[in-house]
Amino acid sequence: MATFVDRVVLHVSGGTGGHGCVSVKREKFKPLGGPDGGNGGNGGDVILRVDAQTTTLLDYHHAPHRHATNGGPGMGDWRGGKNGETLVLPVPDGTVVKTKDGVVLADLVGEGTEFIAAAGGLGGLGNSSLSSQKRRAPGFALLGTEGDSSDIVLELKSIADIALVGFPSAGKSSLVAAMSAARPKIADYPFTTLIPNLGVVQAGEVRFTIADVPGLIEGASEGKGLGHNFLRHVERCAALVHVLDCGTLEADRDPLSDLAIIEQELDKYAVDMSYAGVDGEVVPLNERPKLVVLNKVDLPDGRDMAEFVRPELEQRGYRVFEVSATSHEGLRQLSFAMGEIVMAARKAVAAAPPKVAAPVLRPRAVNESGFKIRREEKNLEPLFRVLGDKPVRWVKQTDFTNEEAIGYLADRLAKLGIENELFKMGAVPGDTVVIGEEDGVVFDWEPTMMAGAELLATPRGTDIRVADIGDRPTRSQKRDEQLERREAKAAARAELEAERKAGIWTESVSGRRLPKPLKESGLEAENDD
Repeated sequence: MATFVDRVVLHVSGGTGGHGCVSVKREKFKPLGGPDGGNGGNGGDVILRVDAQTTTLLDYHHAPHRHATNGGPGMGDWRGGKNGETLVLPVPDGTVVKTKDGVVLADLVGEGTEFIAAAGGLGGLGNSSLSSQKRRAPGFALLGTEGDSSDIVLELKSIADIALVGFPSAGKSSLVAAMSAARPKIADYPFTTLIPNLGVVQAGEVRFTIADVPGLIEGASEGKGLGHNFLRHVERCAALVHVLDCGTLEADRDPLSDLAIIEQELDKYAVDMSYAGVDGEVVPLNERPKLVVLNKVDLPDGRDMAEFVRPELEQRGYRVFEVSATSHEGLRQLSFAMGEIVMAARKAVAAAPPKVAAPVLRPRAVNESGFKIRREEKNLEPLFRVLGDKPVRWVKQTDFTNEEAIGYLADRLAKLGIENELFKMGAVPGDTVVIGEEDGVVFDWEPTMMAGAELLATPRGTDIRVADIGDRPTRSQKRDEQLERREAKAAARAELEAERKAGIWTESVSGRRLPKPLKESGLEAENDD
């Protein structure tokens, strides 16, 4: 069973926020004391944190799905819901967080470094938080939103000062065991080392770490052998040490050809430039300081081979050390040479002026609306897709089983200017409007919503603008009806005025007079009798 994992795909999701509460304060002699619904709690975050006691990603290989706890719902009497607990995932020092597409999200170096992998959802507001002078007793509350969810890739790049590279069975693990307190597995067959081994070396006053990278072979940069999977552990090292086997029994191998093959594979390996430091520079592997170690000189053939190839290597400009991991010959000189390279690299880093990225302030533009509308076409019919953080979040917070909540959403969208923008883009009643991406909420747009639902005398939880949506007249129909009512009233007034002028009726019943022709005929006297 594998005991070391340096690359995993982790599925993380933050906790869901709790729903707000709809409640009205009720006391003796005070049955309607006002809204007292509390807010829902926020969902928990998923955080990656560097832990010195963690050396592998094995736990996430076996359990790749991690979810933070949800927030609690709000309660009456202004009691808020409990916030979800933050889920902290320990990772080794040197872990790089990427997306599945290879985009680097974070480079976690140094104990305690954190990265929020998935933020928790927001808790919904209770009706007490939604009340105002105009909307005194809301009959609805906002829902909690879901937390972020994503699939991230964790890659471990070992933190070491010196990397030992070479062919399988060249003696790298033996050197780590001889120069440090580490005890890696050592055997006499190729590919004994299946995981990078780290060891701490003390050379005088200098303390540094060395990494034994699993053996490289020709074609390692293209995926052959084990080197392609573990070359990433060399990227953080300040220097390379080529360990050449002088006691090999293979006829087609010798130290010079081994060195040429390893150098070629290092040249082909593309260093990950996406997690460069502040200076934005990453030195290629073959351009870093290098030492050459001729190992196994304790063997008779090994010493003869070392003496044969050493002049050629020194002529190429390499510093060469003849060592034996078994007898510890030459290890002291090698450790001090490594220490000199490490100290020089550390001084260069300390002497370099810190490059701090200038803060970039991006104030909100005056004409920024906070949303955008994209016109699309579906089944030969127009479709308007509304995108933006606010409208998408507002839709997620809306309880569509509550008419008042739907009216509140309509008021918010109209206040944001979405309806006016739809008019400008040529939308007509009945067009399809989608708020969000592919999983957005679909509406049949009816531009009849008038802001000011708090002025409508309707019971809590209802909205006369939403009820009987299918029979609700449009604005033009309402305008025509209003004109018809005005014309009817004007005609009625004109008819009454004509009757009054004709003397058919007066304002006083007792003072009603008969028409003049009737008086002249003597009917008035008959009426008196």
